[in-house]
Amino acid sequence: MENNTTTFQDVTQVVNLTEMPLLPVEEQVITIFLTMLICGVGIAGNIMVVLVVLRTKHMVTPTNCYLVSLAVADLIVLLAAGLPNISDVVAFWIYGYTGCLCITYLQYLGINVSSCSITAFTIERYIAICHSIKAQFICTVSRAKRIIAGVWVFTSLYCIMWFFLVDTNETVYSNGVVITCGYRVSRSLYMPIYFLDFSLFYVIPLIVATVLYGLIARILIMSPLPSHLNDRGGGGSVHRGPSNSTNQANKGAVFARKQITKMLAVVVILFAVLWMPYRTLVVVNSFIDPPYHNPWFLLFCRMCIYANSAINPIIYNLMSQKFRVAFKKLCKCNWQHEEKAAKFNVPMYYSVMKNSSHESNEPVTEQEEISCQITNRCNATYDEASTLSISQ
Repeated sequence: MENNTTTFQDVTQVVNLTEMPLLPVEEQVITIFLTMLICGVGIAGNIMVVLVVLRTKHMVTPTNCYLVSLAVADLIVLLAAGLPNISDVVAFWIYGYTGCLCITYLQYLGINVSSCSITAFTIERYIAICHSIKAQFICTVSRAKRIIAGVWVFTSLYCIMWFFLVDTNETVYSNGVVITCGYRVSRSLYMPIYFLDFSLFYVIPLIVATVLYGLIARILIMSPLPSHLNDRGGGGSVHRGPSNSTNQANKGAVFARKQITKMLAVVVILFAVLWMPYRTLVVVNSFIDPPYHNPWFLLFCRMCIYANSAINPIIYNLMSQKFRVAFKKLCKCNWQHEEKAAKFNVPMYYSVMKNSSHESNEPVTEQEEISCQITNRCNATYDEASTLSISQ
């Protein structure tokens, strides 16, 4: 505090003879606009990730289970850190003592769970690619769910300490009273906690990810495909019939495995880059006095944190064809359901039949057929592969 500050017996209340500090109008406008934009996109995107995995049977894989955990954690960060920042800009702290405790707890819970989820799917990818035989027994959906439950229980218990470390502070100025949510302990006491968080949920996950993705890259990039999978039309031996179909399926599986690994690697890199400004600031402020609190740099650090929680669904859409198709189908099915609800008062039943008159060999999967029968709203068409019959 400044020299003109007097402290009463109640440590949560101080008197400052100066006027209430107010943020510049341009800083308020930029903060509110960026926060609403990033949080709006992030909340919508992470909700879509959760919905497409839970509602689409073939999307329920071990990796996607970890991505759902990451999406839920990012939602908590955006709701508990992003949205309260809007009101804090214009009206200081309005959520009271209970809100201070709960919001702080949820912020660190979401941050720590997201870090643990990234570490979990990195290890899962390493086992799936570098130890493919063991992966058949280790990398299962049921095991992924148990690991996710353990992550949430561990981080929930770990973050309980924040209930005892934060408190509301009331400062009386000459023109009003300001209530803030801050730490109840001195800076020297909570710095070790910050360094513990810094090590457990940033440094260690990045070290693990760097080592494991290096091993994965050695397998995927440096190890060539078998010669029979590298044969292409016009060169070498030409495979026909079932053998050619098998080779194409193998190539497709290898390509899909590389794509999902690249996507997850991008998620890890963005996590490292977008969290670096804030983590660096905390470390630097631990050794300088007074700490560096430039308002524009603090705003930049906050926006990077919010962007990290909002950008993952965009990465999935850009780099994963399965997620891209699932996102489109989710939006299309919701729109068609609303449109048909106004036209039909009785349930519709759809059946998919193979059209033998077409030359395409693309099969209609059982999962797609069951999906349309259960939802009663997907008006899907299978190009050159199926016809749609409707009965009531």
